[in-house]
Amino acid sequence: MRLLARHFHATSSLSVHKMAPYSLLVTRLQKALGVRQYHVASVLCQRAKVAMSHFEPNEYIRYDLLEKNINIVRKRLNRPLTLSEKIVYGHLDDPTNQEIERGKTYLRLRPDRVAMQDATAQMAMLQFISSGLPKVAVPSTIHCDHLIEAQLGGEKDLRRAKDINQEVYNFLATAGAKYGVGFWRPGSGIIHQIILENYAYPGVLLIGTDSHTPNGGGLGGICIGVGGADAVDVMAGIPWELKCPKVIGVKLTGSLSGWTSPKDVILKVAGILTVKGGTGAIVEYHGPGVDSISCTGMATICNMGAEIGATTSVFPYNHRMKKYLDKTGRADIAHLADEFKDHLVPDPGCHYDQLIEINLSELKPHINGPFTPDLAHPVAEVGTVAEKEGWPLDIRVGLIGSCTNSSYEDMGRSAAVAKQALAHGLKCKSQFTITPGSEQIRATIERDGYAQILRDVGGIVLANACGPCIGQWDRKDIKKGEKNTIVTSYNRNFTGRNDANPETHAFVTSPEIVTALAIAGTLKFNPETDFLTGKDGKKFKLEAPDADELPRAEFDPGQDTYQHPPKDSSGQRVDVSPTSQRLQLLEPFDKWDGKDLEDLQILIKVKGKCTTDHISAAGPWLKFRGHLDNISNNLLIGAINIENGKANSVRNAVTQEFGPVPDTARYYKCSSTCHQNWIRLIHLWLPAPRWCGQASCPPLSQPMSDPWLGGFLILFSAPCLPVLSLVQILSSSNPRNCIYFS
Repeated sequence: MRLLARHFHATSSLSVHKMAPYSLLVTRLQKALGVRQYHVASVLCQRAKVAMSHFEPNEYIRYDLLEKNINIVRKRLNRPLTLSEKIVYGHLDDPTNQEIERGKTYLRLRPDRVAMQDATAQMAMLQFISSGLPKVAVPSTIHCDHLIEAQLGGEKDLRRAKDINQEVYNFLATAGAKYGVGFWRPGSGIIHQIILENYAYPGVLLIGTDSHTPNGGGLGGICIGVGGADAVDVMAGIPWELKCPKVIGVKLTGSLSGWTSPKDVILKVAGILTVKGGTGAIVEYHGPGVDSISCTGMATICNMGAEIGATTSVFPYNHRMKKYLDKTGRADIAHLADEFKDHLVPDPGCHYDQLIEINLSELKPHINGPFTPDLAHPVAEVGTVAEKEGWPLDIRVGLIGSCTNSSYEDMGRSAAVAKQALAHGLKCKSQFTITPGSEQIRATIERDGYAQILRDVGGIVLANACGPCIGQWDRKDIKKGEKNTIVTSYNRNFTGRNDANPETHAFVTSPEIVTALAIAGTLKFNPETDFLTGKDGKKFKLEAPDADELPRAEFDPGQDTYQHPPKDSSGQRVDVSPTSQRLQLLEPFDKWDGKDLEDLQILIKVKGKCTTDHISAAGPWLKFRGHLDNISNNLLIGAINIENGKANSVRNAVTQEFGPVPDTARYYKCSSTCHQNWIRLIHLWLPAPRWCGQASCPPLSQPMSDPWLGGFLILFSAPCLPVLSLVQILSSSNPRNCIYFS
């Protein structure tokens, strides 16, 4: 790790009680003085402080620093700035001297906060412990959402997960308490929904150890998925490095209506840009059509931007975001954002490296897949395409929810479809599951009746967790290798992603379309034009769903699932058993001996797609993310060997026998320790495909598996930004001599 220095945020002496009535004070002064709001703000913003979140009352939003840095950079560049540039450059460590050139230079940034999900947090916290630092330098949180397997239903699955993962949850809770990290217990919800509800705000720079961290762009922040080592650097107070991103503009005109949803925007964009089109760029949505999309709808679009390889995605601050902030108890942040709005929207006349225009009034419902999220089809056409391609038409399971589509509005629109079917005596022909995004969403849809409607139509409400979206699904209705079709409102549909079955044809679409298709049971159904037959034998057509974007009453927070870190953690213990199969304390790797690397053996040449799902699979392997030796057993097991066209099958150069990738690497490691200096491990991606490293932030455990198994060298044959991110992580986590060609 590059633990070079500590960074401490300055804190104000203003108390929370003095800070709290800011918005009320503004209103009263406006009425008393008869002046416009920004005149009042120019007086108050010099002394008023607004907390980043309810959970961290002494950590303040620094719009003043953002403004100062933007003004420095604007003067230097002498041109209008995009919103992406304002937020990114506004967080520069040295805005005066930083070299800035899109797509060329590397920026040193100071993120506002860090978020970690429970799978990647294990190795990140183990690395932070090894740093010897007493506390994290920036506000940080851990979210327990990845280790809960969908099996029987919400409550039963949650109890089972708590029992199976007790050791890991205890480690994360105690490590969080020891080092000042907030801890969201299992059952609290999916990391990205929790971030949107509590921590994201316009102009924030947030990094998270999950690829769909960009979800926070729906609230006007730059939120980027990173590897664990990057998170450790930021928590240690070290400036974070990011290649200066290009900016792709997506201009939205018209307005959404009918069956067309926010999900269709990103499904359309994915079809245009493909899985490589966003590489090295931030996707910035703008234009008059933005105002027709709810805040949570914008989050959906930003969330799935990870599937086009984008660094992140973002929307400009507007009244829909303000409405969401108000409803989630953050009116003070909304008022402050109003005062600094000029810095939270793009400048007129700013330049985009690429510009896409979409007329929302003409956009039709889409469904993408199978096996890749950029294979876009209008819903009206997918049945015909499926017949032609031989894809199964019968839908075995419809799944709604996940971090992409589990908002109150999403659940409401799905319930509106289900209610129509129930009124005609119908239930789902396919199996149907519902994943609430958070405990707050679960409690609110239970109170408002949405959950019961979805159960009545045949649905099973799963735990507030990732579940089937990331392969945490104990699926029983098919056997592995059985050809079948599922439709989901998730973000990713690579081969075997949801259920580990390579013959599952997974399609992604909006939750309301999933619901309609699950009721009909076939890909050939188009809810815009086709009829269903009710229990009474009469035909009827589903009407386009309509639902409130936010509850009319306040959100029901449900159970309290948050653990505050104590003020004094000096007596807190963090125990890791030396015999644990889930956790393993880290030891330094051997230092380089100073000699050149010669006669190294190639372990694997990877052919075709090499996403991080291929490099380090999730699903059942998530339980080993805190144990370096055990997680190393999944190293590149999904990657296709160019020599034989098979996954997890490479030739042992010594025995000439084919065997699993990790086993072969361990054989080489044993040979190297026996002083056979002609063998070392090499990964060679040749040619580096467009999908190399795409679609996810590299888990910290994966690059650390290379040196753990005896690896010295990783070779890349072509530039690939996600892979370069992997290289940066390897550089920080592996002290051996590593050479990278890109």
